[in-house]
Amino acid sequence: MAEQMATAGVSGSIPGLTGSGKTQSERPGLSPQGDHSGGRRDFLKLVTGSFALVGAGAIAWPFINSMNPAADTLALSTTDVDLGPVAVGQAITVVWRGKPVFIRHRTPEEVKAAVDTPMSALKDPATDQSRTKPGKEPWLVVVGICTHLGCVPLGQKPTDERGAYGGWFCPCHGSVYDTAGRIRQGPAPANLVVPPYAFTNDTRIRIG
Repeated sequence: MAEQMATAGVSGSIPGLTGSGKTQSERPGLSPQGDHSGGRRDFLKLVTGSFALVGAGAIAWPFINSMNPAADTLALSTTDVDLGPVAVGQAITVVWRGKPVFIRHRTPEEVKAAVDTPMSALKDPATDQSRTKPGKEPWLVVVGICTHLGCVPLGQKPTDERGAYGGWFCPCHGSVYDTAGRIRQGPAPANLVVPPYAFTNDTRIRIG
């Protein structure tokens, strides 16, 4: 019996216990480090994928964030103007989003001339009321850029040429605007643009 067990120990198998007697390296489909290497591969794939996602996020965020307006841009999107110092008949120019904006405190005569103009006389028909704020008809606010080729018309200074209709005159190609900023003569196809604005109190406006 002892001799039989000794022989079994040398052969690597014990009758009735081991079955095949093959080592792990001799089993089909398995390498000596099969289970461990497979686990490492899965782990490396997971880690690599995670870093790829983090890297993509790190690259994308600065790009997405750059699309948000900067603080200085937001500040320039509105312009507050104190109208208190502007006397009747005077005009001032302010800057909004890099564009000149004409603000005129019109005289009663200028308002009447604008209101009485028939729509049939206008190239780009618009009432004076549609271009001013209710109860604030003497104040006209328009973007000071000619709608022809983008020049800045004259008419803000008392000594400027204002054309036959008392508004603004563009010396580049002769476009003439009336006291409501509406095109009356020349090649410009449209009225001076009225920007978005609102009165924040009786003597202040916010443009934008």
